[in-house]
Amino acid sequence: MESSPGLTDEEKSIYEWQMWVRGFGESGQRKLKGASVLISRCGGIGGAVGLELAAAGVGRLVLAHGGNVKPSDLNRQVLMTQDWLGRPRV
Repeated sequence: MESSPGLTDEEKSIYEWQMWVRGFGESGQRKLKGASVLISRCGGIGGAVGLELAAAGVGRLVLAHGGNVKPSDLNRQVLMTQDWLGRPRV
């Protein structure tokens, strides 16, 4: 069985609050750091999930979403910004 990666002092500081959760702790945070997550379709919900997983400390995020950013994407797709109009979503 592969061991979970260690946490730096900075990471311990950043994720301190969630490591206080009973049953999660530092071992849970190490597992998150070692985890890989694929998000297929980074629209309204997928983009928000991606932001939250990144903020929680997931080690590797793979984002997949076809097409180019359109103006109608901007009000609901939090990963998209005005300067990405016409460019690939990911």
